[in-house]
Amino acid sequence: MLKRIFTWWNGATLGAMFDIGRRGVLVGKDEFGNRYFEEKRPSLEGRKRRYVIYSGLAEASRVTADWHGWMHHTVEDPPTVAPAKLKPWEKPHKPNLTGTRYAYRPKGSMARGGVRAASTADYEAWSPDSEDKA
Repeated sequence: MLKRIFTWWNGATLGAMFDIGRRGVLVGKDEFGNRYFEEKRPSLEGRKRRYVIYSGLAEASRVTADWHGWMHHTVEDPPTVAPAKLKPWEKPHKPNLTGTRYAYRPKGSMARGGVRAASTADYEAWSPDSEDKA
């Protein structure tokens, strides 16, 4: 409960939840458990503001492409009303895992603990002491 009061990165604070609950209406949820809201009345610009309350860590890359389009007014209807058609070559959405234990670490990466394979090319590093005096 204290996390909800004092930290914004663990979902939403109680103040934000109260404000969004008072002014907005729930539009839908995604597969990550994020909840999407839209204001009941349009703002001065004539558009209704849209909000997301994250389930867990507040990380923008956890918003899928179809919900991202709705959040930024690219499409009018939310994915609960008009789901985006997936192409056969599209992969499922994955949030940015950089900085987590699931981040991609190639062979030889210091984070993976490996040693990089020696180069087989004829590359020779430049050194200011070994300038060619030609």
